[in-house]
Amino acid sequence: MFGLYFRDRPPTSFAEVMQADKERFNRFFHAMLDGGVYLAPSAFEAGFVSAAHGPHEIEHTLAAADAAFAQVARAA
Repeated sequence: MFGLYFRDRPPTSFAEVMQADKERFNRFFHAMLDGGVYLAPSAFEAGFVSAAHGPHEIEHTLAAADAAFAQVARAA
């Protein structure tokens, strides 16, 4: 199980959770889609890894995430 949170530091309260950069998450989500990886479409949903995800899928996801993070950083 994992989650993505776009803010300068981890949240410590519900109010801080709500300060997440939803636009940045949206740009990351769409960059991941462009990279062939479908994540939960909400900034507040969890992702799950299962036994169906082998080394190939994990490496593909990590490569797509590297590219997506770089794209989001350039847009900032």
